[in-house]
Amino acid sequence: MDKSKELNIEFEQLNIQPEHIHALIDMPTDICLCDFMRKIKGSSSYWINDKKILKSKFSWQRGYGAYSVSASQLQRVKNYIKNQTIHHKQKTFTDEYNDWIKEYGVFDN
Repeated sequence: MDKSKELNIEFEQLNIQPEHIHALIDMPTDICLCDFMRKIKGSSSYWINDKKILKSKFSWQRGYGAYSVSASQLQRVKNYIKNQTIHHKQKTFTDEYNDWIKEYGVFDN
């Protein structure tokens, strides 16, 4: 069963890139983000490994980033997520990630 449907959570926009995923999720207020991420990561890892999609065992990195989005910015965020392939032709994920770490003072542990 699709874990997001089981949890009654809708993915508004999803884009999967080789080294990261962007998802706009309509998150109910009665579900804890950390529980949702644990379940989504766990069920997707299980599915990928069970179907032997990769030659080696798949596992997610530790952690994730999550941000709230103003209703007035939903379409802008959807477009950003939808256009990730084009976006990363202009600026690689690694470059963007490193700039983000510097700008917001976040460190990858």
